[in-house]
Amino acid sequence: MSETDKSAAVRMPLARSPRPAGRRRSPRPQSPSLDAVVGCAVYVGGKRVDAGPEEARQVAKERGGFVWLGLHEPSEETLTALGAHYGLHPLAVEDAVYAHQRPKLERYDQSLFMVLKTARYVEHDQLTSTSEVVITGEVMVFLGADYVITVRHGEHGGLSQLRRDLEEQPDLLCHGPSAVLYAIADHVVDDFVEVAELVDDDVEELETSVFSPSRTDDTPRIYRLKRELMQLRRAVGPLELPLSTLVERPSDLIPEEMRSYFRDVQDHGLRVRDQVSGLDELLTSILQSSLARTSLADNEDMRKISAWAGLIAVPTAIAGIYGMNFEWIPELRWHYGYPLALLAMLTACWLLYRGFKRSGWL
Repeated sequence: MSETDKSAAVRMPLARSPRPAGRRRSPRPQSPSLDAVVGCAVYVGGKRVDAGPEEARQVAKERGGFVWLGLHEPSEETLTALGAHYGLHPLAVEDAVYAHQRPKLERYDQSLFMVLKTARYVEHDQLTSTSEVVITGEVMVFLGADYVITVRHGEHGGLSQLRRDLEEQPDLLCHGPSAVLYAIADHVVDDFVEVAELVDDDVEELETSVFSPSRTDDTPRIYRLKRELMQLRRAVGPLELPLSTLVERPSDLIPEEMRSYFRDVQDHGLRVRDQVSGLDELLTSILQSSLARTSLADNEDMRKISAWAGLIAVPTAIAGIYGMNFEWIPELRWHYGYPLALLAMLTACWLLYRGFKRSGWL
């Protein structure tokens, strides 16, 4: 790799998943396997030309087009064979096989490797402490001068509809493989915007519940939504640097006219990043308010318990005194002593109740 290519590479630190011992080996050129292939076509002048995975690249070279090959959770053997067929870097192939990567953009010789996180909102009737709100997946893109290979992980985020929509824009497809990369990035960021708006509805519902007159314990639900929102933050936040690189750093694989398209995606990405950060801060405030309200309610309960205990203590004390076996207790032998004791109890209780009521303890 040249010094220029090295300076252009964007690497983001990540923890790699453990690999089985002895898995690194030089791939042997062979025809790519058909398993996990969900879409394959050659695009010449913005028009689709159907071709199988085996002959697609040869057709693209002969007709001056490019290949778009789509894979869903391919096996290591399949991706290794494709890597040998298309000249993909072994490190990029390794990342694509094991997934669980952060959003990033890396340059290997004359190719780009980009990882994007996908997100989907899970519909639910009511948010609970166990609700699943956000599901994430991954889309990895290998970009070369005459090919685009997409590797998708997860049960959502399919690109079939995106491919059909893009085929209706031949003027955009004429820009080559970078147009596919732009369409995928734009599609992923648009999904982020939609998920963030739906999560916003859940946040508003929690906010209304926390500040409603009725007593509710929303702390478990708030904490759950905050954890679910963390997944979206991990997908949105790291995407800023790869998009900035596509916009600002020159590359033979990204034509100048495509930079304005990526700049638009970058703008949307920054907005959804700020929106997600704002939701997270709002959830933190709601959580603190919920805890404060719970503490206030506990204090109110304690005051009521203390007030009633005080009310009960007076008659208990009087009854306890007159229950002692002493002969010379005042009024003990008086005809009206018993009614007087009861009257004293009632009067003391009424005065205490009135005082507690005025002070707000009851």
